[in-house]
Amino acid sequence: MALDNRYVQLGLIAAMQVLGMAMWFSASAVVPALRGVWHISDTQAVWLTASVQVGFVAGAITSAAFNVPDRFPPQRVAACAALGAVAATAAVPVLANGFGPAVLCRLCTGFFLAGVYPVGMKLIASWFGSTGRGLALGVLIGALTVGSALPQLINGLGDLAWQGVLFTAAGIGVGAALLAATLVRPGPHLASSVVQHRPRYALDMFRERGPRLANLGYFGHMWELYALWTWLPSFVAAATAAGRMTVGVVSFVAIGVAGVFGCLLGGWAADRFGRAPAAGAALVVSGACCLVSPLVYGAAWPVLVVLLVVWGAAVIADSGVFSTALSEVADSRYIGTALTAQTAIGFLLTVVTINLVPVLAETVGWRYAFLVLAPGPILGALAMRALGGRAGHAVRRGQPRGGTS
Repeated sequence: MALDNRYVQLGLIAAMQVLGMAMWFSASAVVPALRGVWHISDTQAVWLTASVQVGFVAGAITSAAFNVPDRFPPQRVAACAALGAVAATAAVPVLANGFGPAVLCRLCTGFFLAGVYPVGMKLIASWFGSTGRGLALGVLIGALTVGSALPQLINGLGDLAWQGVLFTAAGIGVGAALLAATLVRPGPHLASSVVQHRPRYALDMFRERGPRLANLGYFGHMWELYALWTWLPSFVAAATAAGRMTVGVVSFVAIGVAGVFGCLLGGWAADRFGRAPAAGAALVVSGACCLVSPLVYGAAWPVLVVLLVVWGAAVIADSGVFSTALSEVADSRYIGTALTAQTAIGFLLTVVTINLVPVLAETVGWRYAFLVLAPGPILGALAMRALGGRAGHAVRRGQPRGGTS
């Protein structure tokens, strides 16, 4: 295997992402079982997912503050972080005997995964220049999507106890660490100069128009994404009264299969038509799906599945596009820090909407619960319109942006 081939590395880094992200929703997938075992409330069930988001934000802030992805070999950072997430995931069935210890373990899982996902984006950017970077990052986000949906498939198709689902996810995560440690390499576009410690760059980038608008678009996207992924199975179950297996498979198809297609389409469109138009179009489609979701609630299966597949593709299609745009307009020496800070703030927003959706569902029913997500893609689309038609599409010629340290 030619490890210095960028397409080989794209496949390896994407595989690392699939295996690592399998741990993200591992506890969320077994919430129905945990309700019976630990007698947890609806609010506590929410925090089995939200705690991962909070941990991720804490890990990302720590990483950005110390410029970890830019000061240390990124593949080693990813390997160590994946092992940490494996230990935290396996600790839930081994050590946790109730809600409190489980939430602590899930916080640690999110903290360590902050060293896998953003670092993977930096590794992709190190192998691909502006030409082809959109599609390459689309592949990476597609890998994240499949990995995030894997626990739903494991839970839906297998006859495992809840402990078995978590152990399986942790075992898959070991593969991510092994790939990162043995086969993944940084590419030629990685900054070769010694990077000075500059914790303020995570804030300084917002002074520039390009990074600011790219981030605002991403924040609108994140307002919607993880709340939809978290609560889509509940929406399907309430709308159809389907069984566990059907809900698990439909959710995997909408989130995982359709999501991968959306990521590839979004990446291709970003390279073909420009970053802002591609992201703006995806935001408009996903926002429209939010608004029409009450109309298809309780509809025939074909109608519901079509909406979920379109929504599942559109909601993630722009994720890699925002990362691509930011990697091209931020200071090239601090791309890892910029991407990590971007994801930290975005995932902090997801905590809000993950908690809002079930509150709205309890108040007005699942038919209208997803309407609270619509403002995110709408505002994100406006930011992309302001960013401009071909923003981030020009090739940087090696000069770092954002000034000197």
